[in-house]
Amino acid sequence: MKKTSLSLLIAFLGVNLSVNAQTAVTIDVNTASAKTVISKDIYGHFSEHLGRCIYDGFWVDPAMNVPKKDRIRLDIVDALKKIKVPNLRWPGGCFADEYHWRDGIGPREQRPKMVNTNWGGVVEDNSFGTHEFLELCALLECEPYIAGNVGSGTVEEMAKWVEYLNFDGISPMANLRKENGREKPWKVAFWGVGNESWGCGGNMTPEYYADLYKRYATYARDYPGAPLKKIVSGANSWDVNWTEVLMKNIPIRDMWGVSLHYYTLPTGNWGKKGSATVFDEKEYFQTMKNGLAMDSLVKKHSEVMDKYDPQKKVALVVDEWGVWTDVEPGTNPGFLYQQNTMRDALIAGSTLNIFNNHAERVKVASLAQTVNVLQALILTEKEKMLLTPTYHVFDLYKVHMDAKLIPLNFKSPDYEVAGNRIPAVNASASIDSNGVVHITLVNLDPKKKININTALNGLKWSGVTGRIVTSPKFNDYNSFDNPNKIVAAQFKGAKKNGNQLRAELPPLSVVELTLK
Repeated sequence: MKKTSLSLLIAFLGVNLSVNAQTAVTIDVNTASAKTVISKDIYGHFSEHLGRCIYDGFWVDPAMNVPKKDRIRLDIVDALKKIKVPNLRWPGGCFADEYHWRDGIGPREQRPKMVNTNWGGVVEDNSFGTHEFLELCALLECEPYIAGNVGSGTVEEMAKWVEYLNFDGISPMANLRKENGREKPWKVAFWGVGNESWGCGGNMTPEYYADLYKRYATYARDYPGAPLKKIVSGANSWDVNWTEVLMKNIPIRDMWGVSLHYYTLPTGNWGKKGSATVFDEKEYFQTMKNGLAMDSLVKKHSEVMDKYDPQKKVALVVDEWGVWTDVEPGTNPGFLYQQNTMRDALIAGSTLNIFNNHAERVKVASLAQTVNVLQALILTEKEKMLLTPTYHVFDLYKVHMDAKLIPLNFKSPDYEVAGNRIPAVNASASIDSNGVVHITLVNLDPKKKININTALNGLKWSGVTGRIVTSPKFNDYNSFDNPNKIVAAQFKGAKKNGNQLRAELPPLSVVELTLK
């Protein structure tokens, strides 16, 4: 398809209004503006030694009757390969700053056991360590992202881990790696220097951590053919002062990225976050409002970064995000196991649209977490496995990976509850290397359909296909008794009419449109 200047006029017409009024929204788009690449690493994930994410998730009992390589569960691997998982963050999280990597190498029967003091006080047997994680990444065909121990570790410990992973030569750590069965280095690029250093990673001040980072980063060496992408332990949600201090005190050349953590709490209250499945429209609305705050959050931290890094050399790495609710009744409160509803799918689609639209600064993100923890993609129950609504959204959005962002400018109709309003619609668009345009749209309104009438000027296209994730109720979810209640399905509500694209977004829907 010939790629020319593309002007999209999209009219969103609100229906089912009490006065039958229509709300028109115009989006002007020009592919000449499509210059920023949406990094595939925005679609990354997070796997911590927490609850049943690693053990009884990725890494199962040898006697379990599921396909596996060693103890890596292969049906999970196959599902994640389908959505092209680009990177996987490990071993934490809070666990990273009590993890000593040499406990997790060598013969498994000789590895020391430890207490996971952050997550449930359970015994960690270290059977899943560096080699096992990197084998998992190889099976997934994704980039490993390792978080190093700054909180309880040492500069020497981290430096030797990097040497063990990345040095192709003769040295104590390279020799040890070879003794443990790995001849060639893995050449791991993504490297987090600590995690949540303002909290569980050491309760540090930003000034103290900035100085400490420079020490650790100095000795985390770039070995031949293995340059590191060093990621600074960044701010907790709205703490822009933390970002300011880091950007002011750490030379730009010494960091590849700065992290940011933000979780969507349905109630906004850490003491009682709200149920994953039992909630009314008021709580649903508040969850959406809290989730959409990610846009303002990214803007505020980006503004601070722009002061010190106007050329945007340093990435914003949102390496923990997602919906965090109360645990499922009857489960270990330290395991953070929660169900995953249509509400979570809508948060996922909206958040990914936000990251896409800030692709000039956001280069990596990690949903928390991949299996059985928080806003998981996959849930397991012994041999059973199901894909959550969130998984299916990632399946829709993979079309944006490494495509060029088409900036959108529009005003959404409101979704209103009890006099409070949020935008009902959010969207992002891209054009891939073949000149194919993809548009992802989210309708948060649980009651109103939104009709789309799109004039496509300057684009030669022969038709439109689409996929949709939707369900009648915002608290619908996939269970082990009904694992396919919410899946990605063909979207038949879009059609070509002359050079017009017409579509109808159902309530509570995430839609991906492909124009060819």
